[in-house]
Parts: sequence; C-alpha cells; structure tokens
Amino acid sequence: MNVRQAERNDLERIVEIYNSTIPGRMVTADTEAVTVESRVDWFDAHQGNKPLYVIEKGIEIVGWLSFSDFYSRPAYDRTVEVSIYVDERFRGQGIGQYAVDKMKELATELDFKTLLAFIFSHNIPSIRLFEKNGFVLYGALPDIAEMDGQCYSLSILGCKISNLH
Repeated sequence: MNVRQAERNDLERIVEIYNSTIPGRMVTADTEAVTVESRVDWFDAHQGNKPLYVIEKGIEIVGWLSFSDFYSRPAYDRTVEVSIYVDERFRGQGIGQYAVDKMKELATELDFKTLLAFIFSHNIPSIRLFEKNGFVLYGALPDIAEMDGQCYSLSILGCKISNLH
C-alpha cells in the first residue's frame, strides 16, 4: 500500500468513496450524495497545511485521509480534525489501521499537536480503531444529528501527538 497527497484528478474517486458511506448512516452526517463540483472548494482548501491524502493498493485508490481545521482561530492551528474513509470493498483488510499509522506519521511531520476524530457514537468499529491507537473520549454530544427521523450522538475522540508514539 501507499499513501500520497491527493491530486485534483483523484477527486472523483474520493467523492465516490465518500458517497458510498452515506446510505449506511454510520460515517457522515450528509444524507444525500455530494457531487465532484460541490467538493472542489473543499479539495482546494486541503492544498495548504492541512492536506488530503489518498491510500492506494496497487494502482487503485482504496481510501483517503485528511487533516482539517478544528476551529478557525490561530490558537488552534496545531489541533486538527482527522478523517479516514475506506472503500467498503476493502474494509476488514487492515487498510483502516494502515491509514491511522500513516496519519500519525504525517501529523508528526506536519507538526500537529492534537488530533480529533468526530465519530458517530454508534460507529463502534471506528471508535475501537481509534481507541486502539491511543485516542480517548474527549466528549460526547448526545442526539445532535437527525437522519431519517432518528437522532444520533457524536463522540469526540482525541489524542496528543506525543501520546501516539
């Protein structure tokens, strides 16, 4: 496997992987598919110091990971929200763990100090993956998302970079 910084021509595949997670109501609070065009500004925002990466297995993009602003104030510049998305056809093959390992390496290189993962509280596999890798529960926001007439809670997991090694 390989991780590399995403290029504009990767955006269609990134959106495809993202959209595949929407129906399961486990990963994102989007309720309808997004378009490539609607994600161009988002993609461009990741060309600075909070990059977006694709995960390749052979020549195929099987997932992606990103670092995003936590809160757009200067005091939070070294705190980032992390996201990992894996194509459902490749889940259960260690790609999530590989992505977390690479995320930790990249975060160190980028001089981030605190990583935050915002995960639906019912997404137990993702919570376990992050907890196994040094993340702890920083907080919970009960019933803040509503999809299909049901309420969902959000867990905020975090880790100091020094605790990841």
